[in-house]
Amino acid sequence: MSVKFKKFEHLIDQQYQAEQAFLAEYQKGEYTFQNPYVKLNPYLIAPLTALVMFKTTEPVAVTITVKGKEKAGDISFTFPATTEHSIPVYGLYADYNNQVELVLSTGESNVINIQTEAAPAGVKKVTKIETTSEYFGDNIMFVSPTSNALVAGYDYKGDVRWYSPMGFCWDIKRLRNGRLLIGTHRLVAPPYHVTGAFELGMIGKIYNEFRLPDGFHHDQFEMEDGNLLMLTQDLSSGTVEDMCVLVDRQTGQILKKWDYKKVLPQDVGGSGSQDPHDWFHNNAVWYDKKTNSLTLSGRHQDAIINIDFDTGELNWIIGDPEGWPQELVDKYFFKPVGEGEFDWQYEQHACIVCPNGDIMCLDNGHFRAKVKEKYVPAKDNFTRGVRYRIDTEKMEIEQVWQYGKERGAEFFSCYISNVEYYGEGHYMVHSGGIGKKNGEWCDAPPVLDDENFVELNSITVELKDDVVMYEMHLPGNYYRAEKLKLYCEEDVLTWGKGKLLGTLGVTEEFTTIPPTMPGDTIPEKYNVRIGQEVDRLVFKASFEKGQLVMLQLEGETTHSYFIPTTKRPFLAMCVGTFQESDDRAVEFPISTEGLSGEFKVSLIIDDYKYDTGVTIQL
Repeated sequence: MSVKFKKFEHLIDQQYQAEQAFLAEYQKGEYTFQNPYVKLNPYLIAPLTALVMFKTTEPVAVTITVKGKEKAGDISFTFPATTEHSIPVYGLYADYNNQVELVLSTGESNVINIQTEAAPAGVKKVTKIETTSEYFGDNIMFVSPTSNALVAGYDYKGDVRWYSPMGFCWDIKRLRNGRLLIGTHRLVAPPYHVTGAFELGMIGKIYNEFRLPDGFHHDQFEMEDGNLLMLTQDLSSGTVEDMCVLVDRQTGQILKKWDYKKVLPQDVGGSGSQDPHDWFHNNAVWYDKKTNSLTLSGRHQDAIINIDFDTGELNWIIGDPEGWPQELVDKYFFKPVGEGEFDWQYEQHACIVCPNGDIMCLDNGHFRAKVKEKYVPAKDNFTRGVRYRIDTEKMEIEQVWQYGKERGAEFFSCYISNVEYYGEGHYMVHSGGIGKKNGEWCDAPPVLDDENFVELNSITVELKDDVVMYEMHLPGNYYRAEKLKLYCEEDVLTWGKGKLLGTLGVTEEFTTIPPTMPGDTIPEKYNVRIGQEVDRLVFKASFEKGQLVMLQLEGETTHSYFIPTTKRPFLAMCVGTFQESDDRAVEFPISTEGLSGEFKVSLIIDDYKYDTGVTIQL
């Protein structure tokens, strides 16, 4: 058979089986404080974590210390008193015989050794780090990749203390319950729209996958009531990255939608990367309770916009007004004021509303103009963090802080990156998309090039009162950086199977079936592969541009799906980890929602219809 077929277990199922196995193993023994049960990487996807389990006759608190390679590298946490102890171990070093000290509240202590394997090549090694342990403490700088790398967390010395081999993407954020929220590794549509986001503990256990019918991209935000703002799109509309949805935390169902096409023109104010398909390119969302509004970053209009949460109506736009209709400029744009220096932001990321209402963002500065004649090349350009003060009554704007302009091209990222506000005068600026090709600074996302021919870098800086307190360089491109502690009181490990929430929707069917002739065996050159997951089928193959391809599921009823073989050019490859080296590669998922029964899988390629030999049960 020339078609490869494989069933794939969801990570949630794999983790539940692993959990049941180690709990059963634990129950078979008599594990005590001096002879505890130790399970390295218990949930399969966090190799620098472990679980230590034992019983005590009386309730006692336990303090764990993962010993650093020097004293300053120690990571400690105290767990509340109980008799049944399940102690997560975070912050192990890779390829190292780690010492982990446990101390009971009675004073009794025990040291166990945990040997870890070497980290894979995707965990990049820091090339430069400058900070002090007094400043950085036991914080870990997490980075989520754009280039061929993995999500990883680095300590004050630049040693990796957490990573996952999974191809997770987009920002990693800590929720109020202490868990993490990050994009899944399951692709819905090229180049990087994934099924949704995972809610997982630091130990790697996935508690929920929040799925969206048209995929998730770029950013998410937890509301005060726990519901989630997630960025998405309506793929059937012909445009992408121009919608936000409010997702019910308990069910994953969509409660509310905002479609920016209803409030913005799609053919004005474009950045140098804009095309009709990706006209706005929404890469950040922020909810402000004081004004009950959403602030959104639109890279491809060089615009940060603010809309009313309830009505969706446009309130204001921050950006260079050149190229916009005058009636919109007069009503929604700000006029620069103040004595200090002022620059507009271009192709920005990561908008933040500060407590006093100021707006911060990462000003990538790509092109740094609205018309080609004024474009600034990378060698003369800059990327920076910037803070603007806005007056929505007078519609005036003042630049009150920036960092990065003074560093010029060596800090220039034409894409991705973020800022963080820790407190007044205390900020992080992450320039994650730096690249050089043939010795020249990259004017386009370097991840679009073969990584063998480009030099990738990311620089993450923290400043306090304009003094650089931390700087880390990594030889890769990283979408965002987030400083987190490994241990968190709210992140409590609980047993049981994770949940699939929300829906992938129903994949659009194609009703016009072309006349075909019976084909023999599908030619090997197409390299057809079909994967069956818990909630979808994933079709992969290689075709020439423009070939007619359809997949059919034939049972009591027949379902037909058109497989696109014409690729769009992507001018903003914010996550390149899904990028295929073969430009003929095609990947198309089909949601199994609403389908049940036994189906024979057939494939139409040009004028021929082939029996794949695959039969699936849904």
